[in-house]
Amino acid sequence: MSMAKETLKHTSTGQFKTKLGVIWATLGSAVGLGSIWRFPAEAQQNGGGAFLLLYLICVAILGIPVMLAETSIGRAGESDAVGSYKNLSPRTKWWVTGSLGILASYLILAFYVVVAGWTFHYLWDSITGSLYSITGSQTAATMENYFHNRMESFISSDISPLTASFIIIGLNIGVLMFGVQKGIEKMSNLLMPILFALLLVFCIYALTLPGASQGLEYFFKPDFSKITWSVALNALGQTFFSLSLGMGILITYSSYYPKSTNLVSTSATVSGLATLVAILMGMIIFPIVFSFNLDLNTLRGTTLVFVTMPEVFAQMGGSQWWSILFFILLLVAALTSTISIAEVSIAFVEKQFKRNRITATLIVMLPLLVLSALCSLSFGSLNDFRIFGLTIFDFLDTFTTNWLLPICALGTVIYIGWFAPKGTFRKEVTNNGTVSNRLFPLIHFMVKWVAPVLILFILISSII
Repeated sequence: MSMAKETLKHTSTGQFKTKLGVIWATLGSAVGLGSIWRFPAEAQQNGGGAFLLLYLICVAILGIPVMLAETSIGRAGESDAVGSYKNLSPRTKWWVTGSLGILASYLILAFYVVVAGWTFHYLWDSITGSLYSITGSQTAATMENYFHNRMESFISSDISPLTASFIIIGLNIGVLMFGVQKGIEKMSNLLMPILFALLLVFCIYALTLPGASQGLEYFFKPDFSKITWSVALNALGQTFFSLSLGMGILITYSSYYPKSTNLVSTSATVSGLATLVAILMGMIIFPIVFSFNLDLNTLRGTTLVFVTMPEVFAQMGGSQWWSILFFILLLVAALTSTISIAEVSIAFVEKQFKRNRITATLIVMLPLLVLSALCSLSFGSLNDFRIFGLTIFDFLDTFTTNWLLPICALGTVIYIGWFAPKGTFRKEVTNNGTVSNRLFPLIHFMVKWVAPVLILFILISSII
């Protein structure tokens, strides 16, 4: 009886409660600003269809195998990103791979809360109506200049972006203090269906616009002349971002999986839905861009959705309501992203330093008040401060995306393919032999040989 009570206690506090909760929570960690904010910007800057093609290839041959490798380590190790390696391979240095993942996730969190703050600010301005306080002639050129200038004025100011970022940090603390089931799982079960519903509404609208076919052609028809090593590296980095690879998120979240969870089907489902969200965003953004005759060459990467979408809404009937819905969509994505990223460091502090949930949350989140401020101010009063020619925000984005995430993913697949305790990967992928293992030889081959070679090859190519 006491053992049963202990098991129930562990399940209620440290594991996801339902199968749907596993899917929604893991999907929430993957589907966030990486898919909704970052993916359209990367596609626009890297040739549209050419980028999409390389991205899909990266998801198929790298994304799913790396996801399986991470979830296997997490569920087998039953701890945080560092503790799982220590539990599986004590007296070795493989825990360093997990620590790099924690570092990457924390640096990403520092600038992610800034972007999430932009989202909150734009939602608030949409609700109050001040986002569309355009005076005088409302020609397309007038609106384009208005929203470009508005965005630049906002992000280059110091106080407003900082305040918005701090609000996001506060919302994260409010959810994360409640733990796995009552915080993360409950939030994911509520917000993820809302996110998909809003995506479908915008996608249906975008596809009914005149000229939508041109946007779809740009997005789906690859121009092979635009496929370069730089585009391939960016597609690889976006794969890591969209699927939350190399950040320690999946190791941490899978430690909360029940032992009955089918890792293959879960990884395939999450990868497929995350890719679907990214594609739906492309099917929203690019038909709208072409329908309203916007110049792709003048659109800004990181601020694409904050300039293009309000400009479009201003030309639509019911612009305020469309804008409110869109920025609710972005805010949902922002919260699922930042909360899952923060959980990596919180779980580490909680388990490695034996701190309770509230203390661990505050230890992790409060320093972000300083780090996020530095990222936010890099658009304003700290704009002249450069690291290798990049602002603080752009440096952290580039360093984590193009270097830390691939390096962490490389360490993960090398470990699980070559150095993990014998049989660990097979045991986790097949649920200790209770799930069909017909695909395991292919999966093992991809993780052991293909994924390491491709990641290493792209990293070396980017250096050369």
